[in-house]
Amino acid sequence: MALNSAFSWYIRRRMYAIEMVRKQPVDVQRSVFSGLLKAGQQTIFGQESGFKSIRNWRDFKKHIPIRSYDDFKPWIERAKAGEPNVLWPGETQWFAKSSGTSSDRSKFLPVTNDSLQSCHYKGGKDLLSLFCHQRPNAKLYGGKHLILGGSSSLHPMKKGSYSGDLSAIIVRNLPFWVEARRTPNRSIALMENWEEKVDAMALATMQEDVRILAGIPSWMLVVAKRVLEISGANTLGEVWPNLQLFMHGGVGFAPYQAEFRSLIGKTRYSFDYVETYNASEGFFGLQDRLNADDMLLMLDYGIFFEFVPITEWGSENPIVLELRELEAGTEYVLVISTNAGLWRYALGDVVRITETHPFRMLVVGRTTSYLNAFGEEIMVAQSDQAIAEASALTGARVRDYTAAPVFMRLDRTGGHEWLIEFAVEPQGGFSLFLECLDASLTRQNSDYEAKRSGGLALQFPEGLAVRKGTFDQWLFSKGKSGGQHKVPRLSNSRQNIDEIKAFAFASTEKSLSREEQPN
Repeated sequence: MALNSAFSWYIRRRMYAIEMVRKQPVDVQRSVFSGLLKAGQQTIFGQESGFKSIRNWRDFKKHIPIRSYDDFKPWIERAKAGEPNVLWPGETQWFAKSSGTSSDRSKFLPVTNDSLQSCHYKGGKDLLSLFCHQRPNAKLYGGKHLILGGSSSLHPMKKGSYSGDLSAIIVRNLPFWVEARRTPNRSIALMENWEEKVDAMALATMQEDVRILAGIPSWMLVVAKRVLEISGANTLGEVWPNLQLFMHGGVGFAPYQAEFRSLIGKTRYSFDYVETYNASEGFFGLQDRLNADDMLLMLDYGIFFEFVPITEWGSENPIVLELRELEAGTEYVLVISTNAGLWRYALGDVVRITETHPFRMLVVGRTTSYLNAFGEEIMVAQSDQAIAEASALTGARVRDYTAAPVFMRLDRTGGHEWLIEFAVEPQGGFSLFLECLDASLTRQNSDYEAKRSGGLALQFPEGLAVRKGTFDQWLFSKGKSGGQHKVPRLSNSRQNIDEIKAFAFASTEKSLSREEQPN
């Protein structure tokens, strides 16, 4: 068919460019930097920051400080008001609404036409190119692609300017060849009520020939299970026998892998999982090898990367490195300059470089999402791995989890508390699951091992298995239903975990009171 022929031509063209990213990464990044600097000279931000006097990256990092969202907010507000050429040439029409660590409840991150076309959409096309290059007999385009986003509604801010989830912006601007294959239709994708939307999506898509799933794993599970409930099928392979690929991102996949394998079942084709690293700020990486978990850092998407060693983060004058200075096995905080108009923006993500030339990485956490109340320095990647290992050893399947410190008191050693929602309960009980989790963290993390030694600084972890649906209901109560919202994994504050516990206990009490009512 014509679409397959056109995509085959695109694959050949892009594979050449991807090989350039793999083989000449430093040269590719320097070219991106030059292009960004030239565009930035035309902006108000660039004029105020002296871009015309900057000749190279050394000048750039000397004269332009690393900034957070709050630091950028005055310029973003001007762009939101319709002022042109503020952070990027021209007028910025789209602003991705994102929750995160800022003084505001929500962030509004600029999304330009350049970033849509040369970054977000380019990443999606490259992922399919790499997949089809490795699976040349894949039959993806004879059927539909179930793309699960967040809230797909857009809110006007001024004439011609809108804010909303990144997924809403992407859906509004999808190229025709993607729109033709996307399911469900736009009327369902634009539904605000997430509970009604899940039912509508399940009913609409279970009759389609779905071949690709795309979305955050936790919310894709919600839709997939609803499809099975309505259809009466035991596996998704029974509903969609031509299913071949799940493109996922947003959270670590390890805790969900066993659950998805159970749900998928058998299909006519081999089934693969591919991870992407896409955020409101840009598309940063994708899994370029089906037999490996790390991702290729995509260096030709109009994003210039800088790296702060995690040991330097938070210091007054941190060391900042460029691509050629990185070392495999080391963890770095990402700093980005983008074709959306973010300049030396502290993304907040922590990556571990797994390989250099080509540069590959794993996302291991965030600067604000880790456990370190006692010097244990547990990152999300380690907790995800521990959950996955404990699940494998006990036959459990985990739906979601979160963890926070149990702070020391005169009568108690400190520790960690884990709230876990199981799709399948662990054999041998919750205590055995915690033993396996504790053993995994001890093996992975020498700081944790030292603090657990003798139970002097860290006691054996405690936890609670919450009833099914607790995390989704808590997110709903916070106004965070939808495919882009995620349960916070690790926190050094007890605010989230105490809220979820209160919510879980309240739900249990209501359930018990109903059961105790006389007939």
